Amino acid sequence: MKKFLMALAATTMVASPILATQAQAQPNRQQVVKTTVKHKANGRTVVKQKQVVRKFDNRGYKNHRWAKGQRFDRRQATNYRVINDYRNYRLNTPPRGYQWVRSGNDAVMIALTSGIIGAVIGNAIR
Repeated sequence: MKKFLMALAATTMVASPILATQAQAQPNRQQVVKTTVKHKANGRTVVKQKQVVRKFDNRGYKNHRWAKGQRFDRRQATNYRVINDYRNYRLNTPPRGYQWVRSGNDAVMIALTSGIIGAVIGNAIR
């Protein structure tokens, strides 16, 4: 029985930091404390605090507008995909070192090495 309790205590000590980091890692949520202060006519002040949990989408970005010369960051792209069949979308053949990618309904031609945007065609994908 003593060995069993010692093994249980050791397992708990090893597993507690792992469980604590998983509980803290919630990238889609942000907790905000909202404070409301009301001043009444009789001179009283009422302070109320409410904890609000805000949820974000996975990327946190919406409707990013791409422009030629910007650096393309795929974390900011909505519905990011590489377009391999660019002829089906009536896009030109990309030059060597470039590729077409999808961001929302836009087709964006980016440089493979630097990530600089070479061309943007809005609403190319429907």
